[in-house]
Amino acid sequence: MSHDLVLRAGDTAHGPYRLDVTPERAGWRFAGLKVLELPPGGSEEVSTGADELLVLPLSGSCTVTVEGRTYELAGRPDVFTAVTDYLYVPLGTTLTVTSAAGATLALPTARAGQSLPVSHQGADRVRTELRGAGSASRQVNNYALENDVRTDHLLVCEVLTPGGNWSSYPPHKHDEHTEDERELEEIYYFQVRPGPDGGPGLALHRTYGTADRPLDLTTEVRSGDVVLTPHGYHGPSAAAPGYDLYYLNVMAGPAEDRSWLMTDDPAHAWVRGTWEGQEVDPRLPMTAPVEQGEGRG
Repeated sequence: MSHDLVLRAGDTAHGPYRLDVTPERAGWRFAGLKVLELPPGGSEEVSTGADELLVLPLSGSCTVTVEGRTYELAGRPDVFTAVTDYLYVPLGTTLTVTSAAGATLALPTARAGQSLPVSHQGADRVRTELRGAGSASRQVNNYALENDVRTDHLLVCEVLTPGGNWSSYPPHKHDEHTEDERELEEIYYFQVRPGPDGGPGLALHRTYGTADRPLDLTTEVRSGDVVLTPHGYHGPSAAAPGYDLYYLNVMAGPAEDRSWLMTDDPAHAWVRGTWEGQEVDPRLPMTAPVEQGEGRG
């Protein structure tokens, strides 16, 4: 089954979409992700259907027209140098996205049950934090996660990991509804900062199951690759020395409270205690002043 959880760059590409993962394609109920690439002057009409979504620039800027209003998204040069403003769009809505200079846009989606207002969020509203320490240092930018952005089921963040570091560590899971967890499907979308010679770089990702629900995946990932996490422990995502790693996390599940709750693998939870007294990697932050955190991303 594990090979079905890895989608290589281009596997689901069609038309202007370099990536198109629906819940049906993933084999689950809620989470999806599209990556829309617009050339200079390009435009695309998008219908949300049964999904809510974010328009989240990965590079470049765009204009979004929805429900008779136009929103200018300033975007960013690339994911390694800045956070971005973004737009929340509810289910049952048609929007038109246009880019004068060209843009690559992530459209994280989740099946939704209620229609919420369209909402433009500035880059200054993105809550960013540093997690871990030493070789487990990473930066997390929260777009629709642990903040006051209103969604129905959609949770979205992105993680920046300096070359040689590990993130999503200790490994953790969120595949059942308990006091300590929420059932959340999760998509990892990867980008790797090219080397000084323009080489593509690489990273590694690990997902593994439990005795009751076995799963075993260890894979090399490169820019544009996706890993689907239906259940089980996931982590680490390890950035190869010399290559900074980015991944966008899209999560969604059946709970109505939008809580992001997970548990560490008990075999590795002790590692968290070793961070006390260690310095955060001085290469962080990459994009903005941030606060300290203890999360698992």
